[in-house]
Amino acid sequence: MLGDRSDVNTHLPKGLFVTGTDTGVGKTVVAAMLTFGLRARYWKPIQSGLDEETDTQFVKRVTGLGDVYFAEERFRLTAPLSPHASAALDGLEIRVRDFALPPALPEGKIIVEGAGGLLVPLNSTQLLIDLIGYLGLPVILVTRTSLGTINHTLLSIEQLRQRSIPIAGVIMNGPENKINHEAIEHYGKVSVIGVVDRFNSIDPDTLRAMFDKIFG
Repeated sequence: MLGDRSDVNTHLPKGLFVTGTDTGVGKTVVAAMLTFGLRARYWKPIQSGLDEETDTQFVKRVTGLGDVYFAEERFRLTAPLSPHASAALDGLEIRVRDFALPPALPEGKIIVEGAGGLLVPLNSTQLLIDLIGYLGLPVILVTRTSLGTINHTLLSIEQLRQRSIPIAGVIMNGPENKINHEAIEHYGKVSVIGVVDRFNSIDPDTLRAMFDKIFG
């Protein structure tokens, strides 16, 4: 499990894969927090949807970090759909073997952000969880604090354990909910390493506050 700030880099041999129980659950904000707090390199392997600000552009904007901290997406898909559907519209096929982990910065780590939840399809036979296993990184699972999160979180934990994918911890996104917090730790046998509440705006100061709250 991740410890306090002084232990964070020690406990991350390569980096972290940030995934969520659903789309829109807050994993991009958590990925930005980790990228900023660890001065890690950020990588979004699959970007679905290009009409609005991409996740890489968002993380770059809110962290204020330079281009060297960002690796190029492997797939940039036009439509904001599940990767398999968006790739088909673009005449592409996503295969797990097409991916290779970008190099981290010297003495640094890499933060990889997924697309949607664990069982989002990449193609006719492979899912996002297959890519996580292929890259070999431990997972930070981002989940809501609100009603329904216990079921979604426990199902995601079960899928990760079936694939023997290590779980570095859970980060909950939203107002603190002690009942859900304790239930996830008890039934999931995992550590909820932090709760990130909503901020009116996301910038380096709020990211630092989030990071310090969890790791400081």
